[in-house]
Amino acid sequence: MGDIKLPKHMFLWSMSVIYMFAFASLYAQIPGLYGNDGILPARRMLRYTGKPLLEQLQDSPTLLWLGPQLGLDTQQGMELICLLGTLIAFGAMVWEPLRDALIFLFLWVLYLSLYQVGQVFLYFQWDSLLLETGFLTVLVAPFNLFKWKSTVSKRHDGITFWLIRWLFFRLMFASGVVKLTSRCPTWWGLTALTYHYETQCIPTPVSWFAHQLPVWFQKLSVVGTYAIEVAVPFMFFAPIRSMRIVSFYLQALLQVLIILTGNYNFFNLLTIVLSLSLLDDEHVYFFLGHRKQNKSRSWTQTLIKWGTALAELASYCLIVYWTVVYFELEINWEKKSISSKTAFTYHEFNQWLKAVAIPSIWIGVLSLTWEITTAMFKCASVRGFFWKLWATIQWAIFATAATCMFAVSLVPYTYIENDSNSKIWPGVRTMYDSVDRFQLVNSYGLFRRMTGVGGRPEVVVEGSYDKETWTEIEFMYKPGNVSAAPPVVAPHQPRLDWQMWFAALGPHAQSPWFTGLVQRLLQGKKDVIDLVQVDESQYPFKSHPPTFIRARLYKYWFTKVNEDGSVPRKWWRRQFSEEFYPTVFLGDPNLDSLLSHFGLKDKGQPKRNADTFLPVTLRAVREYARPLPAPLILWSLFFTGAAICLLKVLFSGSRSSSSKNKEKEAVAAVEKNDQAVKKEEKEKTKRTENSADCDKYAKKRK
Repeated sequence: MGDIKLPKHMFLWSMSVIYMFAFASLYAQIPGLYGNDGILPARRMLRYTGKPLLEQLQDSPTLLWLGPQLGLDTQQGMELICLLGTLIAFGAMVWEPLRDALIFLFLWVLYLSLYQVGQVFLYFQWDSLLLETGFLTVLVAPFNLFKWKSTVSKRHDGITFWLIRWLFFRLMFASGVVKLTSRCPTWWGLTALTYHYETQCIPTPVSWFAHQLPVWFQKLSVVGTYAIEVAVPFMFFAPIRSMRIVSFYLQALLQVLIILTGNYNFFNLLTIVLSLSLLDDEHVYFFLGHRKQNKSRSWTQTLIKWGTALAELASYCLIVYWTVVYFELEINWEKKSISSKTAFTYHEFNQWLKAVAIPSIWIGVLSLTWEITTAMFKCASVRGFFWKLWATIQWAIFATAATCMFAVSLVPYTYIENDSNSKIWPGVRTMYDSVDRFQLVNSYGLFRRMTGVGGRPEVVVEGSYDKETWTEIEFMYKPGNVSAAPPVVAPHQPRLDWQMWFAALGPHAQSPWFTGLVQRLLQGKKDVIDLVQVDESQYPFKSHPPTFIRARLYKYWFTKVNEDGSVPRKWWRRQFSEEFYPTVFLGDPNLDSLLSHFGLKDKGQPKRNADTFLPVTLRAVREYARPLPAPLILWSLFFTGAAICLLKVLFSGSRSSSSKNKEKEAVAAVEKNDQAVKKEEKEKTKRTENSADCDKYAKKRK
């Protein structure tokens, strides 16, 4: 890798934006999800047993234990954490000195505090990924408290930034492998994308159009996904720089396509941020239009350049060849299509995975060793005994931290292959067990199995006053009304709508929180209703809560293009499947037994907090933000921060240009003054010469 100053700055700025999105998105949903009148009140996760604070933090590492000392209940403590996280992340976005290791450590602690009480609504892979990336960001970010340290801290940047690349490799490689190890027939039959666009959690309008693509193209897209997620990640550690850059663009292309066809909150943005670890300063400058001048090369350098180009071309040819062979790609010129099918068995793939798992670890070991050795030589080149000693100490600390993080990450990484996992040293496994609750390293594997093959299951909640006339309760984001277009809500994640998708995959007993949702809707709790519809006019029971509530399971499908090629008016078609949740009402023995069984029964109202400054301020902020849709809040924050950053760049550019103009004027003035002095000296010399001539002439006359 060359210099990574610019990719590092891009990474830290992007992490500030991701944190801002995550905190602001969750803040808008806290009252309905975790409030005292929410679906899963978070106060039940904190049991004050009278233990000392340190013991409570050991049992559950969250800052919410400090809430009572500030006069806050659990809900207000979570709101305060989200507001602090949003403001600090926004500040780091617009002001570079705040992109500091201590600032990112504080952001990580804040999000971990929320994760500890988040229950099922925060148990998503991207929340774990944000925590792991956030902790690595602490190692990547500089210490800006002492400016004199910044010149030495650059020596070990390659070591800490390499950890981001290793995390990116684990994420992508595992996401590709689990699709095949799950034995899902759609992934093995290459037909997964013929179902994916309509069965994913929250589709976008582009999903409808992508679903209309021909089957051969959908199957070819699955093959491309396998190539990008399974084969290309090994290029992350290639010694040839251009191969790493090509892998960056392939990964970014995949993530952009996913963003266009699905609402996956900040997850795909975070994945693109991880891919920045594949870039260096030279390519960023090239992308910005600042090209380096071609220098003359010796015959040895020219020979090396052609050799690396041939090796790179051979690598690409091997990937293409293996893809064609193992998926039997054939071009049908008559039908203008490409046929494909899986040409290997599960046993063959399992044997390949066993053969690759351990060597992939050794590739990581060699790559990390190279970065550590390179950084060591950089430290040795520092002038001055004191500075060399200080650089060596820093190198030793960060090299040790990187080695430990790499070793601990091997435990969740080898979950993809059991034999490799059993070979992990017991000491490494003990280290992993000790840090597991802090989410420092995690296992990944997205879209393991494709659901909704027989139709997208969707839970439709209905309410009634008389048990005869039923009215559907439409959610803001998930499919419901067949005529409503799919929304675009990313980077916001409506966590209730996401859990409604998971609830439809099984009986309601597998989703205990659903009973809590039914209870709050029967009670007419405003905070929960805001999760369903922020606009009160769109909620059918705004004047009075429903007396009865039930839930029914439907199968949804995207509509198809009309025979004349026109787009239909309806986006969906649906068919009733079965009853999902029985008809219940407040005081219903069946409802009470379910609430008691799941531990959701209200046990009296919590004490009201004192009207001190902090609780009053939090309530005022909540009332101001309540009527605003969450996506609007997120994008308003982002565009405001982006505008401030742009103005700073323009202002600094104008200042630099004005300073350059002043320098030019000063140089011109000096040159003008020099010319005037030279001219005056010439005239003086000329006058002297004339006077001498006159004296000679006078002497001759005498």
